[in-house]
Amino acid sequence: MALQPCSRALAGALCALGLGAALPVLAQSPAAPPPALKRTIVERADVAQPGREAVVVKAELAAGGHAGRHTHPGDEISYLVDGDGAILVDGEAPRKLKPGEAFVVKAGKVHDLRNDGSAPMHLIGVYVVEKGKPLATPAK
Repeated sequence: MALQPCSRALAGALCALGLGAALPVLAQSPAAPPPALKRTIVERADVAQPGREAVVVKAELAAGGHAGRHTHPGDEISYLVDGDGAILVDGEAPRKLKPGEAFVVKAGKVHDLRNDGSAPMHLIGVYVVEKGKPLATPAK
């Protein structure tokens, strides 16, 4: 593994201090944190509207996590099975969510989902989206 100039200086300093064994650990990049939102596709099928499909998912949002600001190439209809949080849609006031409630996000709207609880949040989502496009796209 080649070291960058700054890393070479650090390596020299560590060796001079007798800490050369720490070099491989310091040279590694930190692992990216696991994503807070995990979607599992349950069903995917064509709908009556040409070029569209329905995608049914089970979703889990980690305790204290955010889905991240994103959009969908179609409408999202989701039902909160358990947990407490909020849906944050650009241009709208945050909406608190509790188990048994549902929400709809229109196609192309930038939004985020936040888990305010200390346990994972579980949702069932139905997306009616354009076929061939990613289910979700990160927002700028």
